[in-house]
Amino acid sequence: MIYKEFQGEKLSALGLGAMRLPVLDGDDSKVDEAAAAKMVARAMEAGINYYDTAWGYHGGNSERILGGTLRAYPRESYNLATKFPGYDLSNMGKAEEIFEEQLKRCGVEYFDYYLLHNVCEMNIDAYLDKQYGTVEYLAEQKRRGRIRHLGFSTHGAPPVMERFLAAYGDQMELCQIQLNWLDWVFQEGKEKVELLRTYGLPIWVMEPLRGGKLAKLAEEDAVKLKALRPGESTAGWAFRFLQGISGVVNVLSGMSNLQQLEENLATFETEQPLNAQELDVLRSITEGMLQQKVLPCTACHYCTSHCPKHLDIPMLLELYNEHNFTGGGFIAPMALMAVPQEKHPSACVGCRGCEAVCPQQLGIAEAMADFAAKLKG
Repeated sequence: MIYKEFQGEKLSALGLGAMRLPVLDGDDSKVDEAAAAKMVARAMEAGINYYDTAWGYHGGNSERILGGTLRAYPRESYNLATKFPGYDLSNMGKAEEIFEEQLKRCGVEYFDYYLLHNVCEMNIDAYLDKQYGTVEYLAEQKRRGRIRHLGFSTHGAPPVMERFLAAYGDQMELCQIQLNWLDWVFQEGKEKVELLRTYGLPIWVMEPLRGGKLAKLAEEDAVKLKALRPGESTAGWAFRFLQGISGVVNVLSGMSNLQQLEENLATFETEQPLNAQELDVLRSITEGMLQQKVLPCTACHYCTSHCPKHLDIPMLLELYNEHNFTGGGFIAPMALMAVPQEKHPSACVGCRGCEAVCPQQLGIAEAMADFAAKLKG
């Protein structure tokens, strides 16, 4: 197992994420506890010492099951991380109530790592609102030793991260972001990494395989990778990409079975970052993947001056691209929660004034109608 140093401690470079534990009968809320215990036992045996859960994972059962399973091991032998569920605005003002319940669920007296969960467009104002005092309460728990390390996770865009860091960057010790070779471009991963570097914050990675999408490439793309590294799995390429990014301390993988765990353990036995030629091949594959499902908006903003509803069309097209490429998901709906209803894609009247001045000649009206229908569906 590769280990990374963080504040004088050694953390396994691979962390076990407890969002996709094995389940029974396809029901996400019914974790197969026996199978999960076997995975944890194998992970501990192999040297994984970082375990990540959250309030809402597996219908609220992940914390209980992971915490209960880990109690079979000496407390100092593992690091347990969980998060404050700020992705749900109804939880604002309940930091103390939720934190105390999380300690009970996990059966511990302290958390090694505690993160504010998904600082994003939808909740940034609430996170910064002093009336809730969320960060202030958690900082107090850190002073009391009930949290060893405090950080935040985010799916938000760089401007949102910048707002949060400007307010609380001096109290954060780490940041967890969605990062992989596709999102290095598609989700402004490079810009996020550079921003965190300016604040001196180490990086924790989530979604290294983008929900498994990067482990199952088109055959012609998989062949290109196999020609360069015959012994490397397609998933392995995603991890090797991250091994070449300075500042990355921990890579979380939500493994659902022992086979996935064993494959990841084999990858994290060695560091083999990608070379320039290999990175060029990945860039080429990224471009091909995005061209198939993404409208090539350059955000020139010519369109916005011709929209009678004054919609932020480039922003909406960016979210439309994300929603289409991912096949749904929560990122676009989450971001739109911060946008007034009259500025949603459903507000488009189909006048095509925007299309008349679009240098790319994009079918914006059709895209807005399709986006509105998909969000409604």
